[in-house]
Amino acid sequence: MAEVLTKTPHQTEGPFYPNEMPLDTDNDLVIINDSITPAVGSIVYLSGKITDTTGFPIGNALIEIWQVDNNGVYIHSKGGSRSKLDPNFQGYGKFLTDKKGRYSFRTIKPSIYSGRTPHIHVAVSVNGKRQLTTQCYIKGEPRNETDFILKKVKDPKARDSLIIPFREIPGSKLGETNAKFDIILGWTPHD
Repeated sequence: MAEVLTKTPHQTEGPFYPNEMPLDTDNDLVIINDSITPAVGSIVYLSGKITDTTGFPIGNALIEIWQVDNNGVYIHSKGGSRSKLDPNFQGYGKFLTDKKGRYSFRTIKPSIYSGRTPHIHVAVSVNGKRQLTTQCYIKGEPRNETDFILKKVKDPKARDSLIIPFREIPGSKLGETNAKFDIILGWTPHD
């Protein structure tokens, strides 16, 4: 019998899912459209795969991410001071997984805002239906211990699945990091 993987826990969408979509919604949040000015912040390559609890990959799933810019401001109109908003940070992106369930984004390392630990919001939809909304966190970040939303995940194994290492890319002159966030849905393509 195959091992059953730990489902990625649901977490709140929060109040700052974009209320107006940016003109650019691709998987590169660092550069908007054909601009030459990148967002301020440490670049992160966030990737992973989406599977069901048996490890079966879920292709053609829509994965969305949204997060604060380097100043702690969301693109949502009430997500922080508009005067501090980085106009070069996309703030939201989406991607369709390939047939092996893989996805990738280029973004910035999340920063803190209003008492929360740094995090990236993640939503997954399959066949047009939202299957999961969650958040991922930086392993080793001290604020994780006191974050009121992360603390709501009582199962230690499930909570640990949300906390991922951000590893420096060897030889990167810009201090870029890789972060791998695999998502396990309690939904199968056969449902």
